[in-house]
Amino acid sequence: MIHPPRQISYIGNQIDPVFDRTIEACEGLSLLRIDRTRSFAELRETIVASHAIQIDSARSDIPDHLRIGPAFLSDCHDLLVVSASGAGFDTIDAAACTKAGVIVVNQSGGNRQSVAEHTLGMMLSLTKRIAETDRAMRERRLGDRIAYMGHELQGRTIGIIGFGRCGSRVAELCRGLFAMNMLAFDPYVSVEAIAAHGARKLTLGELLGQSDFVSLHCPLNAETAGMIGDDQFARMKQGAFFISTARGGIHDEQALYAALSSGHLAGAGLDVWAEEPPPADHPLLSLSNVIASPHTAGVTHEARHRLARMAAEQLIGIFQGERPERLINPEAWPHFLERFDAATMRAARRA
Repeated sequence: MIHPPRQISYIGNQIDPVFDRTIEACEGLSLLRIDRTRSFAELRETIVASHAIQIDSARSDIPDHLRIGPAFLSDCHDLLVVSASGAGFDTIDAAACTKAGVIVVNQSGGNRQSVAEHTLGMMLSLTKRIAETDRAMRERRLGDRIAYMGHELQGRTIGIIGFGRCGSRVAELCRGLFAMNMLAFDPYVSVEAIAAHGARKLTLGELLGQSDFVSLHCPLNAETAGMIGDDQFARMKQGAFFISTARGGIHDEQALYAALSSGHLAGAGLDVWAEEPPPADHPLLSLSNVIASPHTAGVTHEARHRLARMAAEQLIGIFQGERPERLINPEAWPHFLERFDAATMRAARRA
C-alpha cells in the first residue's frame, strides 16, 4: 500500500495494457490519461495535481505545450517524478527537472533486443541488397540479377557508437552470429566493460576509419547533437554502411546524403529522423541504397509489454521509497527526497 495516495498522469499513447493493470492493482495509486488535443490551460487542474507523469519518449508523439520543461514545471509543486516510456527522453528537459527537484527515469534496456534485431535486419538487407531487388522486381526493372550481387557479414568489422544496453546487445549478436570484429566508442564505458563483449574501445576517428559498418546507439543530448557530419562521414571507409536506430539529430542528414550520392558510402539504414516522420520528398528517401523505417526499431509487441511493465514497477518502487534503477538525473535525488518527505507530511496533515 502506498500512503499517502499518489496520482499518475499519462501523456501519450498507451504503451501496453499491463501498465494500466499494474498501476491500478497497487493500492494508493490512481491513473489519469491526458488528452493531448487539449490546451495546457484546459488540462492545468489535472496536471498540477500530478505526483508523477508518464510520458512518451518520441518528440513527434507529444505536442510542444505538453513536453516537460520550465514552463510546464512552474506550477507543478507536487510533481515528484517524470517517467519516459522508452529509453529516450527527448520530451523531457532533464536539467529543468533537476532544478525543480523532480527526478527523471526511463526504461533503458526494455527494447534492446528489438533495436538490436532491427539493426541486424538493416545490415543484412543492405549487404544482400534485399530492399533494392524487392523494389526492382515490383517495378519490373530488375534486368541482370548479377548486377545486384551483395556481400556477407561474416568476419566484417562493425563500429558501435554508444555502448549501452542496445549497443552492447548489437555487439553480442554480431559476435555470435557472424564472428564480426567489433569496435566501440563510448566515453562513459570502460575499456574492460567493452572488452567483456569482445569489442575494442577506440576514439571516434579511429572507429570511423576502420569500420565496414558504423551503427549509432547513443542518446541525443548536448554532447551528441550533430556529432556525425561531413568530416565524420569523410573519415569512414570507402564503401562502408551507416546505420542509425538512435535518435534523429545526431547525424547530419544533408551530409549523409552527400556521402551516399557521391558513392563514398555504400548505403544507410535509417530508423530515426530530424523530423519524424520525414517528408515524402526527403532527399535520402530518393536513394535506392537507403533503407528507411519510421522510428519503429524498438516497437514490437514484446518490447512494448516489457517497457510498460518496467515503467509501472519502477513508479511503484519510487513511491514505496526505493531509489530507481534507471535514474537519468541522479544529482536531483537529494532534493527529490526532501520534496518527497515534505509532500508526504503535507498529505498526512490534510488527512
